[in-house]
This record gives sequence, C-alpha cells and structure tokens, in this order.
Amino acid sequence: MRNLFAFLAGGLFGAGLLVSGMTDTTKVQGWLDVFGDWDPTLAFVLGGAILPMMLAWNMTTRRARPALGGAFPAKPAPRLGHNLVIGSVLFGAGWGLVGLCPGPAVASLAWGGIGGLVFLLAMAAGMLVAPGVRTRIDRLAAI
Repeated sequence: MRNLFAFLAGGLFGAGLLVSGMTDTTKVQGWLDVFGDWDPTLAFVLGGAILPMMLAWNMTTRRARPALGGAFPAKPAPRLGHNLVIGSVLFGAGWGLVGLCPGPAVASLAWGGIGGLVFLLAMAAGMLVAPGVRTRIDRLAAI
C-alpha cells in the first residue's frame, strides 16, 4: 500500500512539474531574469508548494505517526552552516545556468532531449562526489 501511494504521489508531482512549466528551461530562466524579461508566473508554483508543505508540517504536530506507518522526519535544525550555504550556492548556480533542478530534470526525461540527460548525468556525478567533498570541507572547518 505504501509503494502504491509513493507511486501516485510521484506521478502527481511529475505531472505538476510538467503542467506548471518547471521542466521548461526557458520559463525557469525567465523567472530568474528579474532585471530583463522577467516571467513572474512561477511565483504561483512556489506558493503552491509552500502552502501545502506548511499545512503538512502543521498536521504532523497533531499526529503520533504517519498514516502509512514509519516515522515523521525530524525538523531540520535552524542553523545556518557551511554545508547549507555551499549546497544552496551550487543548487542555485545549476538552476540558474541550466533552468532545471533535480525533480524537473528527472521529469524532463519523459519528453526526451539530450540537454536534460546531460544535466541529469552531471547532477548524478555531483551527488557521487559530494560526500567526499563534504568530508574534506568538514576537516578544513575543524582546523
């Protein structure tokens, strides 16, 4: 049952990315071009993501455990560390340069396109390298 709901939620998420235009790199780059030909329509996508998540976090405070079993994830620490800053910069740079982030990159594979595949492979390579880089940064920060 849990896998069925995961599949349905993933499919709904992917469909939402396609319908909202998050897989269209020109639309995303238009959103980021605030001093040029700015496209404010993705603000509705942002609001459509933040509001349900806010409600979901609020609902978890009233429940002992999730309806489908397991445990709720812990809330992240309200700490601004170097890992968060470096990760945010890398995420933002990739999003700004290519116009895709991880979810839409996977969803863009549905309609083909070599650009999305190249980005997805580069993102996977970055994910493989990231733990070693993080260990090195943590060692340098401890010195």
